[in-house]
Amino acid sequence: MTNDNVYISVIHYPAKNKEGRWVCTSFTTLDFHDVARPVRTYELQAYYIVQPLEAQQFIIKEQLKYWTEGFGSKFNPKRSMAGSMVRVVSSITQMLEEIKKEKGKYPKLIGTSAKKYPQTVSYGEMREILKNKDEIFLILFGTGWGMPEELVSSCDYILEPILGPGDYNHLSVRNAAAIILDRLFSINRC
Repeated sequence: MTNDNVYISVIHYPAKNKEGRWVCTSFTTLDFHDVARPVRTYELQAYYIVQPLEAQQFIIKEQLKYWTEGFGSKFNPKRSMAGSMVRVVSSITQMLEEIKKEKGKYPKLIGTSAKKYPQTVSYGEMREILKNKDEIFLILFGTGWGMPEELVSSCDYILEPILGPGDYNHLSVRNAAAIILDRLFSINRC
């Protein structure tokens, strides 16, 4: 894999609701497929789904089995390839420990947010940083109304926001992941 030093994650907890309170968001089947596909396309190491609720984990794991081992793997082998990139964990800590066990060190955290922070970097800067194959990187994507500021602020880097011409700025995690991964890893840069 070309970018085997890069992981991504979709964080269901902690997430914020529209009042800014910490909540656990629900997994959607669209997140499974529509995030796994660009992870496979851009040849990243893996896609972690951070979901602490056992009932939600059960649903995710059943889908994984269907698409990677069951009828779905034969019906649509490309979805099976993308599904093989998905890992399910209960917490951010568990995810970090798994990456350390696999790669021998903790990853540098790259946050995503709809606003700027002191450690915000441009996509061009991050493309250069990611070329350092001696480092391991983990891109964090929030759900709901985003990740809590405490989590985003703890990241080593934060990618600049995705901005349109107006003031509306509330993309789905699927859209944000596809846009960001394309900006960082596409060979067809404008």
